[in-house]
Amino acid sequence: MTNITENQSFSAASVPDWEPTPPPTDLIFDDGEPLESNRHRIAMNVLIRSLQQAWSDRDDYFVGGNMFVYYSRTQARNRDFKGPDFFVVLNVAGTGSRQGWVVWDEEGRYPDVIVELMSPSTKNADLGEKKNIYAGVFRTRDYFVFDPFDTNSLQGWRLDANFRYQPLAPNERGWLWCETLGFWLGLWEGTIDRETAPWLRFFDREENLVFLPEEAERQRAETERQRAEIERQRAERLAARLRELGENPDDLI
Repeated sequence: MTNITENQSFSAASVPDWEPTPPPTDLIFDDGEPLESNRHRIAMNVLIRSLQQAWSDRDDYFVGGNMFVYYSRTQARNRDFKGPDFFVVLNVAGTGSRQGWVVWDEEGRYPDVIVELMSPSTKNADLGEKKNIYAGVFRTRDYFVFDPFDTNSLQGWRLDANFRYQPLAPNERGWLWCETLGFWLGLWEGTIDRETAPWLRFFDREENLVFLPEEAERQRAETERQRAEIERQRAERLAARLRELGENPDDLI
């Protein structure tokens, strides 16, 4: 019997002459299925656009919505699509265009945070099959569900060391803390895209609303207006004081 020592290398003939099956390339990124309602569409875009606004100085993350996430050959072959309504992947290149999230093209990275916008037709899947996949396969750290037509529907879970979801406890406002993003998720009543509703929004650690880009612009404009008004009032007080002293304010110009 021939003994193979620890340091002896195998011959080329002993190397398997097969290669792993390459991942599928005929992926579908649009199933033609619309979102449940216009409110669902707005709710998804609110989350995406407000996070982009909050992290406008960062390019180390990807945020998407209503996009397919491909994670296995079996899933792709069976056309078993999983498309979270909102998801975030951290510590990845945020630049460039993606039709979907293809795990084997992204160095095995899965979403770190997922929000599903439920409806009566998706509730069972969002709370059952999808939740199990997000915990056991994706290992998504934070998972939230919310029905835009039901203000009492917000729920969230945090993945524990055993890859099981543990429910998050709401604060006194009913908001849930997303540790991965460093934001609260809670309801905000207002009008967005001409629809008034309680929207799921992000709030910072101090519980300040995370603005949409247009809200941030309005806030900047209002701040500038207030600053200009303060300067105008200061100039008027100075002019009045000079007149009291018998001086002409125009002489100082």
